[in-house]
Amino acid sequence: MNKTAAHEAMSQTCLQSTKIMRAECIFTGIPRQEAAVLFVLYKASRRNTSMSIQHSAMWSIISGLLLIAVPLSAADKITTKSDIAYSQSDETLRMDIALPEKTSGPVPCIVVIHGGAWMKGNKSLHTEDIKHFARQGYVSASIGYRLAPNHLFPAQVEDAKCAIRYLRANSKKFNIDPDHIGALGYSAGAHLSMMLGTLDKKDGLEGAGGWPNESSKVQAVVSYFGPTQLDAKDIPNESVPLVSMFIGGSQEEKPAAYRRASPLTYVSPEDAPMLLFQGTMDPIVPFSQAIKMVTAMTRCKIPGRVEMLINADHGDNWGIEERERTKKATSAFFKKHLK
Repeated sequence: MNKTAAHEAMSQTCLQSTKIMRAECIFTGIPRQEAAVLFVLYKASRRNTSMSIQHSAMWSIISGLLLIAVPLSAADKITTKSDIAYSQSDETLRMDIALPEKTSGPVPCIVVIHGGAWMKGNKSLHTEDIKHFARQGYVSASIGYRLAPNHLFPAQVEDAKCAIRYLRANSKKFNIDPDHIGALGYSAGAHLSMMLGTLDKKDGLEGAGGWPNESSKVQAVVSYFGPTQLDAKDIPNESVPLVSMFIGGSQEEKPAAYRRASPLTYVSPEDAPMLLFQGTMDPIVPFSQAIKMVTAMTRCKIPGRVEMLINADHGDNWGIEERERTKKATSAFFKKHLK
């Protein structure tokens, strides 16, 4: 079976899995019409899906991403602040913030986390994304974090959690509602966003970056093709070395670390609602990873859904239609769970 045929077969499996999930919702005592988690399937337009491993793995470094850039007009009253230091540890970590026009009170916050296999990328790639959310009335921040292989897991998770604590500690300064903070990420950044939505302080991954009295948990998560279980057998061969460089060893060498670095490990009924976007032809993060997460969410009755894009990959072949639709779905999801 060639690669295209194999992916078509996987897409059919995805469709079958949808039926299985609906049956499981009933099995776990959740009426179908009240299911906490739903599958939404879309047919993505066909494009050339051939790509190098490096191109696909680092796709989310490309500026603009899924939230299409809209030039600022004279009518926009958005304030941006760059290079704000948020970590009190030995290494200074920074974030960029976009503030909406003056509001009558505190507003929700959305944190955007870049991808790049935990090794590449930077906060400036999401300048348009945070402006997009500021136009919708949110305070929005794009964060930088320490990168592998110079900094191994759990450094990246600790940094993301520190950023959330910083925003809560400075909520009055930035006019943030500290009880309504969401996280959105792409690829590796989506992995970190899901960790923010599932980890609790008792899990021991807070780090020493500062603001220890503040919570680092978010109230809503949007994941664009993020991995959910790093110790799973479905991790593609192309992704194995990327995960190994993030963890600092193979799964055989560090099984406990792989499990500890997986959002799926921590899913519990108290977790944040999640919206996952996933392509069925993703060569870096297989759609089975999203199915595992939505299965765990359903069992714990966590609100949310996964939207599967049939024939879509790790973002490279997502067209304007897919980008606009997911953009609108993201906005609606955050509005429902943060406002």
